[in-house]
Amino acid sequence: MKLATVIVNDQEKAAVATEGGLVLIELITIIERKRWKTDLLGMIEDGHIDDFIKWYKDGGTERLRSFETIPLKEAKFAPLYRRPRKIWGVGINYLPERPNQSEIYCDPVSFMKPDTSIIGTEDAIRIPKGSTNTTAEAELAIIIGKTCSNIEEDEACDYVLGYTAALDMTEADIHAENERYLTRAKSFDTFFSFGPYLMIDECDDVLTLEVSTVLNGTVAHQNTVANMRYNPSYLVAFHSKVMTLLPGDIILTGTPGPVVIRDGDVVESRISGFDPLVNEVPGTARSLLNHLFGS
Repeated sequence: MKLATVIVNDQEKAAVATEGGLVLIELITIIERKRWKTDLLGMIEDGHIDDFIKWYKDGGTERLRSFETIPLKEAKFAPLYRRPRKIWGVGINYLPERPNQSEIYCDPVSFMKPDTSIIGTEDAIRIPKGSTNTTAEAELAIIIGKTCSNIEEDEACDYVLGYTAALDMTEADIHAENERYLTRAKSFDTFFSFGPYLMIDECDDVLTLEVSTVLNGTVAHQNTVANMRYNPSYLVAFHSKVMTLLPGDIILTGTPGPVVIRDGDVVESRISGFDPLVNEVPGTARSLLNHLFGS
């Protein structure tokens, strides 16, 4: 199942992807006489997402064939949602090959990002005034589905709703000036993009996913989730022992590598089996259009 948030009449509304396009959750609630929230975060926080998943698997996919759709070419995607309670980030998490126990030598490097940094696919990344070293990093993001605290690694999958693609931006010179400035370096407006889809039950084994940071159409860095020092389940369990994780919380799992972005650049997070997450840095007016549709 692939869920998204799209802009309709200047409002951001949850939708589910079908073969024919996107169907608004709002429309489904009317036709099926459901009381689900119609925004994605509301569905997750109130537990309506579980009822929707059950409906979807118990014949909903067939019923959706007759519903009015928004064609993908006409859809304007928003971020999946804008007000998660927490956005955790993890650094220095990929190794050249699958790690052995001796390479797991310390706790994960963690930081937090504010929700004011959120943008969605095709939105613009704004480089801070005076910055000459802003970077972008493709990442797999974990979406928490249920409240959890002090859980163990083998329990984590029970609390993960799904995954999405993300781009984590950093003003690298600020971080280089002093490692204690990491949160400041990562907290500028537009410095966190995620989407376009929340992927639920769309990958058989998350460890097999390949994550790529792509700059102007060229793959700059690529690695496999299996090569993470701390795998996604470990990260969920670890952070649940720091603070209670809530529905809609996001955990970024680290990057195969960053790229420096400048005016006119287009950067992507590509994950195998996912739709790419694409953002531009304003500069050449047609840079994103040319990238998406050809010059």
